[in-house]
Amino acid sequence: MTTINQEAASADQHRILLDAITDYGIYMLTPEGRVASWNSGARRLKGYTEQEILGQHFSVFYTPEDLAAGLPARALAEAARHGRYEMQGWRIRKDGSRFWVHAIIDTVRDADGELIGYAKITRDLTERRAAELELARSQDMFRHLVLGVTDYALYMISPEGIVTNWNAGAERIKGYLPEEIVGRHFSQFYTAEDIAEGAPDRALEIARTTGKFEKEGWRVRKDGTRFFAHVLIDAIRDPDGSLIGFAKITRDITEKMATQRQLDEAREQLLQSQKMEAIGQLTGGVAHDFNNLLMAVMSSLELLRKRLPNDPQMHRLLDNAQQGAERGAGLTRSLLAFARRQQMEIGPVDIRALVGSIREMLAGSLGATIELAVDIPPELPSALSDPNQLATALLNLAVNARDAMPGGGVIRIEADAVSALLPNESGDAREYVRFRVVDDGEGMDAETLARASEPFFTTKGVGKGTGLGLSMVHGIAEQSGGRLVIRSAKGAGTTAEIWLPAATPEQMSNAQHVRASTAASPTRRKLKVLAVDDDFLVLLNTASMLEDLGHEVVEATSAEEALKAFDKNGFDLIITDHAMPRMTGSQLAERIHESQPDLPIVIATGYAELPEGGANHLRRLSKPFNQDQLDAVIWDVLG
Repeated sequence: MTTINQEAASADQHRILLDAITDYGIYMLTPEGRVASWNSGARRLKGYTEQEILGQHFSVFYTPEDLAAGLPARALAEAARHGRYEMQGWRIRKDGSRFWVHAIIDTVRDADGELIGYAKITRDLTERRAAELELARSQDMFRHLVLGVTDYALYMISPEGIVTNWNAGAERIKGYLPEEIVGRHFSQFYTAEDIAEGAPDRALEIARTTGKFEKEGWRVRKDGTRFFAHVLIDAIRDPDGSLIGFAKITRDITEKMATQRQLDEAREQLLQSQKMEAIGQLTGGVAHDFNNLLMAVMSSLELLRKRLPNDPQMHRLLDNAQQGAERGAGLTRSLLAFARRQQMEIGPVDIRALVGSIREMLAGSLGATIELAVDIPPELPSALSDPNQLATALLNLAVNARDAMPGGGVIRIEADAVSALLPNESGDAREYVRFRVVDDGEGMDAETLARASEPFFTTKGVGKGTGLGLSMVHGIAEQSGGRLVIRSAKGAGTTAEIWLPAATPEQMSNAQHVRASTAASPTRRKLKVLAVDDDFLVLLNTASMLEDLGHEVVEATSAEEALKAFDKNGFDLIITDHAMPRMTGSQLAERIHESQPDLPIVIATGYAELPEGGANHLRRLSKPFNQDQLDAVIWDVLG
């Protein structure tokens, strides 16, 4: 009797304990699934009193969807089969509202193992479920955000550098589909040079030790093309500090770099242009004054040669003096060409014929160790330039190419027609003849290439070059309306291109007409010539050469003095300097032509351009000139 009472007391205690639990719904079900007991927690969670729920089937708590799926019967069957059934899902309260539960169903058996019912424990996890759903929603939104970004490649890599996910930006920038790249090492995107230097592993090591790696450099797309990238790698760690991988962000900045490079190049071109213009003005002025001195020296030597006795020693000294003066004249021509103040006779030039006419001379100048290869198509249009100056430019380029190949090699002279816009040009493309000299020599580094066209800059040894060759070619190209373009790299040879405007059909026709009209030689006769120059030495020698040619000469040291002489005498020809104080040679010619428009006038100058006005059509004689050149221009202008 005592034992029975103790068991009853224990049962009452358990019932009191269960009823005191309010966070869990704890109740018994019959083998058929009907509610057999009900605690206060069940009443609080589900809203039913004991009187309302005892005897009802526990399926009353399930949603219509779960009822339609047969979930209550399946839950009891699983519990009966395995002794326990556990799940999470939506349940229905008495008022019809839903809540998310964690439910456990345990089988209850008697001492003989017979099923006598089920113990069911239910916990309300609605708030936790809401938090989980919100977290999942947030994570899903973030995942879609990352996957949807197209301007940046955003992806994760494992601690070993294996790609673990892939967004749309990565696919657009790098060209790989997710299934093509996930699972592969991220070094796939690096250049062969960076891989050889261990750049991928070094990047991860820096990110691992410092938490972050950032750099700009070249990367490789799936199709093998390169792009310039800004790369950021962040180390990702779990709460205990263990490395779980890396977040990698890559941005394609190729276009930005190209724009910046173009801006830098434009700025550099402007600075270079300003510098070259300043140097050109200085050298042009110096060369013009020096020409007057050479004019006096060369003409005096030429006249002296005619009057010296036949003494070999004297003639040898005279030859040396003349060669020195001619070298000086060559330097001034180069300076004036660079400064674009060299007098040039611009007209159509047949490049193929020009190269053919000087090919033998070129071959002799280059030496036996150099092979000369010429590839100029016969249908190449004529280019606008001065043939003599262009031949000199070609010789300079060929000699530079020879000097770049001390062990010998091949120099290629090529030309073709192109339709293009030169740098700083705008509008429609123009027709050019591109004339180039190519060598396989030492080449130039970027610093040397940037200064190659500067006057007096040379990489040759002392006494082996003046540093004016390329600057002269530059001046001839610019003065012809074209451009000198040099491409070179250290150890990869040099290509020097002269771009010249292609002659139009009208220009070709005019040139043929001029050649036909000057073909006949004029009758030589004694002339009365007015010679005008403010430099007494030049004037004296000019007059001496004219008298030696058999002409009568009146001298004038200024334009005003020349006008007085013109009023008192009749002249067959006037030869005048251009750069004179108070009144230039061009202005003097205009004054004279007001009263005698047909009087031939020759402007003696080293400058390529004269001021706008009527004197621009006058025949010009380039200083320094010799007696043969003087004689030729006289009969040319009279013809």
